[in-house]
Amino acid sequence: MVKIRLSRGGSNKRPYYHIIVADQRNKRDGRHLERLGFFNPLGKESEESLRVDSERYAYWLSVGAQPSERVAKLMKKTANPE
Repeated sequence: MVKIRLSRGGSNKRPYYHIIVADQRNKRDGRHLERLGFFNPLGKESEESLRVDSERYAYWLSVGAQPSERVAKLMKKTANPE
């Protein structure tokens, strides 16, 4: 099954995540099909903390990819900014 999930980057205690499309059998930081964007949980107000290519995200959902819980929450947050 194809999943839309987070892949960790960054250094110790400074996480940085890529939002990727990958086969669920691959490792978290292993091979992926496409990179859709990024998520920086420690981003300051002046920095962009989340960017996602929404057209490609919608495409992958249409062909049956399943988002992880965290990615689904992030996408809901981008759809309804507070």
